Amino acid sequence: MMIRKFLAILILAAAFLAGCSGDNDNSKQGKAKELEEVSIMLDWYPNAVHAPIYAAKEKGYFEDEGLNVKIEMPADTNDPLKLAATGKVDLAISYQNQLLLSRAEGIPVVSVAAYVRHSLDGIMYKKDSGIQSPKDLEGKNVGYPSTVVSEAIVTSMVKNDGGDIDKVKLTDVGWDLMPSLATDNVDALIGAYVNHELVLLKKEGYDVDMLNLMDYGVPDNYELVMVTGEKTLEKKRESLEKFWRAVTKGQELVKKDPEAGLQILLNHENESFPLDKEVETESLNILLPLMEDEDIPFGYQEEAVWEDVANWLLEANVIKEKVDHKKAFTNITGENAAD
Repeated sequence: MMIRKFLAILILAAAFLAGCSGDNDNSKQGKAKELEEVSIMLDWYPNAVHAPIYAAKEKGYFEDEGLNVKIEMPADTNDPLKLAATGKVDLAISYQNQLLLSRAEGIPVVSVAAYVRHSLDGIMYKKDSGIQSPKDLEGKNVGYPSTVVSEAIVTSMVKNDGGDIDKVKLTDVGWDLMPSLATDNVDALIGAYVNHELVLLKKEGYDVDMLNLMDYGVPDNYELVMVTGEKTLEKKRESLEKFWRAVTKGQELVKKDPEAGLQILLNHENESFPLDKEVETESLNILLPLMEDEDIPFGYQEEAVWEDVANWLLEANVIKEKVDHKKAFTNITGENAAD
């Protein structure tokens, strides 16, 4: 009799524990189902600049905000803006200049945050080339990556330095930027970044330097911005704000411990695009001071920056009609500078 009672108690206990386990599983599944999916397309393959996003995903900051974030890579550098405009992705990382050009063409995209708030571009050259200022590009060959903005930057810098742009040869090298300078096919580059090509060329032993755009009349710009489509913004603004809160936490983690933050990215590197830890470490050291300004919330966009860049694009004949810069951006950092 006692044995039967004991067995009955064991069976009841096992059933209770199984029920609890089932409840936990259901709870976990329910939580997973409750997460809202948000997609973001990167501007390029994952590298140091994306460390805060991967940190936010790895540490569960997106989940804490009720989001399941899907990170995608573009097949083509023009894809992010186009897919954001059509709602195929919720967010995309793109460039302030490119967004304004797109709006000039009637493409309904909006910047919701400044991801890198200062320019990474500049005119890159070998120090033994005799180039010390843009005027010295007269008689030289400058490589650029198939963009009208790059051509306009060179033109503005040369003219503002008192040079004759007609004496400068411009060669479209596509994205073969580093090889073209390394092999002396061109004397200088525009469209090469201080945190990438400059770092790689120096690592390979080339003595290179850059001319700063802002020193020669080209306005500073938000190099990378978070972009969404107008319809997506209308429907999902609250979700985008949640996304940015999580990325801001990721940024804080990376700032506090850059090595740990970068390691999260390296753990998720794409096999097709292997990363060099030394290069990415140097890149992150360059990037972090350019991603934020003191006393300005991470991601916050100032109207004056949008106005200056829009005006320059018009003056440089990159766009034919002035773009309403106020409609080109909104802030999801808690304050809305566009209103």
